[in-house]
Amino acid sequence: MDEIEESLHQLVAETCKHLSGSTKRQQGLTQIVRVISKSGRLWKERAPYYEDALQQTWLYFCRNLCEATTGDKYNPKRSNVITWLNAYLKRRLQDCRIQEQTALAQTTSGQVLEANNEVIDLIEALEAPADIPPILETTRQWVETDPEGELRRIHIQGHPKVTCQVLLLQRLPPETSWEVLAAKFGVSVSTLSSFYRRQCIPRLRQFGESQGYVEDT
Repeated sequence: MDEIEESLHQLVAETCKHLSGSTKRQQGLTQIVRVISKSGRLWKERAPYYEDALQQTWLYFCRNLCEATTGDKYNPKRSNVITWLNAYLKRRLQDCRIQEQTALAQTTSGQVLEANNEVIDLIEALEAPADIPPILETTRQWVETDPEGELRRIHIQGHPKVTCQVLLLQRLPPETSWEVLAAKFGVSVSTLSSFYRRQCIPRLRQFGESQGYVEDT
């Protein structure tokens, strides 16, 4: 076990001693995120949906590091925490690739065909999680308050209601699918995802860097 792994092992053990939702737990989770982000060992991939998958991974991390909330609890005897996160992140990236392919078969009503040809309503399929971890709470508060007013000002050309603020709130976990948003705003999936990638993600990353959630680039 090298120095980084040993440090993370100790941080995880200390963090999980504290009650869920406590200040000490939140501080520990944030510190672990910083160490992992700065380690350079988190899986990276040049894909337009990488940041989405990474958001889902941090959400999973917060909910299952110390307790089994939405999946299997992290087991330090089986792997180090970075290996555990990378495995989950790669699965989410694979899911995103499948979703991107499925989006090609979307209909204007916001419905898609599953493998068994059964039509499902994407809106009805969305389920909100019971709780939001501290990192997501802080990020959501930043988007909602928009202290600089920038998120409310930047919008898709010709669609003033489709702003960075609106899309970020829709895409923060539990994220609304691009298909549903396309039907809701009357804008194509490609236009929405391109705007999100060019205008929203850089501002989200900048905020994450200012909070120490992600490594400075």
